[in-house]
Amino acid sequence: MQAKPDCPQAEVSNGAIRARLYLPDPQSGYYRGTRFDWSGVIASLEYEGHNYYGPWFDRVDPSIHDFIYAENGEIVAGAPSSSCGPAEEFSTAGKALGFDAAKPGETFVKIGVGALRKPDGAPYDEYRVYEIADHGRWTVHTAPASVEFVQDLTEASGFGYRYRKTVRLAGGKPEMALEHSLTNTGTKKIESSVYNHNFLVLDGHAPSPDFRLVFPFELRSGGGPKPELAEIHGRELTYRKKLEGRESVAISLEGFGATAADYDIRIENAALGAGVRITADRPLEKLPLWSIRSVLSIEPFIHFAIDPGEEFTWTQTYIYYTL
Repeated sequence: MQAKPDCPQAEVSNGAIRARLYLPDPQSGYYRGTRFDWSGVIASLEYEGHNYYGPWFDRVDPSIHDFIYAENGEIVAGAPSSSCGPAEEFSTAGKALGFDAAKPGETFVKIGVGALRKPDGAPYDEYRVYEIADHGRWTVHTAPASVEFVQDLTEASGFGYRYRKTVRLAGGKPEMALEHSLTNTGTKKIESSVYNHNFLVLDGHAPSPDFRLVFPFELRSGGGPKPELAEIHGRELTYRKKLEGRESVAISLEGFGATAADYDIRIENAALGAGVRITADRPLEKLPLWSIRSVLSIEPFIHFAIDPGEEFTWTQTYIYYTL
């Protein structure tokens, strides 16, 4: 899928990395779904001739639930799933903030999106398109090597917040930081989790034996992976074959501890000679892995609870390198 030149966007560079970001816009933004955070959507990131991010799907169809494999071989994404790059989603026990308490016609909150209207009594579905009753107020500040996004939302059910996210390239180094702060400006406690989907499409190469994922702890997984597709050995996960067709490796990884030291993930491709290291300053809550033929996604979760008037901060750091 080609980039959309008509969408609001910004380009940043620090001499080592060049990245292009889509900017939030309710009318013409690249991503206007109700699943992922609208800020910091990275269309591409180039380092040493390698491109790490971009669409993992061939086209978007609003009628699709999550994604499908079309008869012509295309991967078709629904609108809520059609983000790219290090896309983040706020998930409150698998739902959205205030969803259970809201009656049909009332609103609930998806941080980074806004106040969404609950249409009926059906269970929450992250792949469903909900009406956005209030986008909040977005402000964006661009600089040569950084973009700051701020969303202010005051919601009638008692939830309110100021969400600040800065995508910052370190001076002269192949390093990018995602700096976050979430301030509770409402009257109700905000307790949720946030994870980064990390849609890695490194030079368009499918997950294969050329890839390996390395962690600082001994890996475990209660439900897989399928031994013909991938295997865990010690602190590494590797693929046994190139993913093709509808093949998928989707598992929950375990073995991490209670400190931020275990939020330290390396993904390397030996054939390409390129890799990325992802760290953060908060401990892991969960660690799923999802991969299909077009994308490799490691999805670290962080949990938080913020009382009214309080602030929670977290930073993820991406270091890009060659082997």
